Amino acid sequence: MAKSNRLRVAILGASGYTGAELVRLLARHPQVEIRMLTADRQAGKPLAEVFPHLGHLPLPALIKIEEADWSGIDLVFCALPHGTTQEVIAKLPRHLKIVDLSADFRLADVASYAEWYGHAHRAPQLQGEAVYGLTEIKRKDIAPARLVANPGCYPTSAQLPLIPLIEAQQIDSGDIIIDAKSGVSGAGRDAKLGSLYAEVTEGIHAYGVASHRHAPEIEQGLSEAAGKPIVVNFTPHLMPMSRGILSSIYVRLADGTTVDDLRRTLEARYRGEPFVRVLPAGQSPQTRHVRGSNHCLIGLFADRMPGRAILLSVIDNLVKGASGQAVQNMNLMAGLPETTGLEQEPMFP
Repeated sequence: MAKSNRLRVAILGASGYTGAELVRLLARHPQVEIRMLTADRQAGKPLAEVFPHLGHLPLPALIKIEEADWSGIDLVFCALPHGTTQEVIAKLPRHLKIVDLSADFRLADVASYAEWYGHAHRAPQLQGEAVYGLTEIKRKDIAPARLVANPGCYPTSAQLPLIPLIEAQQIDSGDIIIDAKSGVSGAGRDAKLGSLYAEVTEGIHAYGVASHRHAPEIEQGLSEAAGKPIVVNFTPHLMPMSRGILSSIYVRLADGTTVDDLRRTLEARYRGEPFVRVLPAGQSPQTRHVRGSNHCLIGLFADRMPGRAILLSVIDNLVKGASGQAVQNMNLMAGLPETTGLEQEPMFP
């Protein structure tokens, strides 16, 4: 950390949605100074030209990564597209701490990465030191880490309710269905046919059916919790909204276990956590209840089918599902209070 006790940070890929969210959150962080912002096509522009809502902030202009001077930087956020981050991080000086928001270091098995992402891992020597950054689950590993792989948005919403229940052996880990729905910002800011207004509005559709890249990431975390390989049924859907994820998770109860038992386990696990809350019986979480915040709300219901339960989990995909959790991890890595810069309450309606 800098001698001034302010963490000097760089944001790579600051012209995307997660980059803008990092700026929004870090601008009010009392222990952070944003020293560098990079972009590719937008290089040379002030951030105000790319994101007018941030135009009042005293920020450096966007530059290309090749122009970066790392000597005045303590920590780097990588908000670059999947598949481009590995080579960039491999070239960074060793004194830098790194929080990577892409998927490039999330899968511990480089062979699994190659299978799901269509190319060999380009920095396998770094994968071994990468720590998976699901904060509430991996807190002790994150604090001393140099490289943290920030989780995906869908995996965050699914793993937070499921991991404690699998560890407690209260659900059948071989019978898990995750039906998840996300806002369009999860697809990134690049112009894509599937993200056009006319393609998205007034409808809902599944995508990546039985082939979405977040499936192996979810299975990796759940398998670690279970101590054995787990395969889940995971289907994502695109909703005509800008932000938010709702994961409806269907599970089979272990023999002799009730939904009240599940609730007690989750309440005990997340008691005192600043950002994860289990709702009272009968309450259903909504994406609008977490909009703009780093919160995750979890609801539980008994299914009409005997021996089954329904878990509902909501997050803001750009905050707890990306930039907010990245700041939460940065705080741990820097020895700062975990909630610093993340105290804002959800926006409603």
